[in-house]
Amino acid sequence: MATLTVPPVLTSPRDDAIQLYRAFKGLGCDTAAVINILGHRNAMQRNLIQQEYRAMYSEDLNKRLASELRGNVERAVLLWMHDPATRDATTVRKALSGDIIDLKAATEVICSRTSTQIQQFKQIYYAIFGVLLENDIEFRASGDHKKLLLAYVQTPRYEGPEVDRFMVENDAKALFKAGERRLGTDEKTFIKIFTERSRAHLAAVSHAYHNTYGNSLKKAVKKETSGNFEYGLLTILQCAENPGKYFAKVLHKAMKGLGTNDSTLIRVIVTRSEIDMQYVKAEYRKKYGKTLNDAVHSETSGHYRTFLLSLLGPNH
Repeated sequence: MATLTVPPVLTSPRDDAIQLYRAFKGLGCDTAAVINILGHRNAMQRNLIQQEYRAMYSEDLNKRLASELRGNVERAVLLWMHDPATRDATTVRKALSGDIIDLKAATEVICSRTSTQIQQFKQIYYAIFGVLLENDIEFRASGDHKKLLLAYVQTPRYEGPEVDRFMVENDAKALFKAGERRLGTDEKTFIKIFTERSRAHLAAVSHAYHNTYGNSLKKAVKKETSGNFEYGLLTILQCAENPGKYFAKVLHKAMKGLGTNDSTLIRVIVTRSEIDMQYVKAEYRKKYGKTLNDAVHSETSGHYRTFLLSLLGPNH
């Protein structure tokens, strides 16, 4: 469930475009006005505002935003202006080919998305950047991590709730044999099962594994694998079992200790607020004993804080 709040009585996209234009005029930008509008419009509304703005002022709204805003609020608002598939495509492209290669960010986005979402953002990836996602993965990732990502972006997976019990038991057994039961690890089996099975099926495998072998599949993955390969497998597994809990953990890590990992904070809040942020917030509160809004409030400031909190909705 989304946390984005849209006003009950909406101004027209044309009026929004006029208000934004006014906010940009004069000395300095009225950032509060920009946030107040864009932080409360859904993907379709944002798209219509962009169309109106271009028609009225012969200018790209995103380019204008980029020249008017600064720092984290600029990064967050510009990411927010994309539709989900374009957002994923640009995030992964930046993680795989930017000044700083961020394999973790690329892995998080790829391994937490459904088969359909991946197919959509792969098409956009090619359309915008003129390069196949697979080529960038091939170039940047290595070893089993690379094999996992390539298989994950190329394999269509069933997205329904039904599971085949017999197959679940077999997979649990195969994973036990491939990992805990032998010396060394048969990574091929892990890659095959984790990239070809549906979320519902993997969650059932995890349950069966625990019941049969008394150990969690998550622990087995941690024991048998390492680095980015381990991170990818755990992301797939945790998003199959409980995506809300997974993203609550990612956010907590981004804000823990000294300093805040703003790029993670922005990426997760912006990408989940129109999908399942209610669940992420509930899991966060359950696990860490305070609301996500309060955590974000204490780690951020100024317009940046206002914008993120507007996407998170009411504090509960």
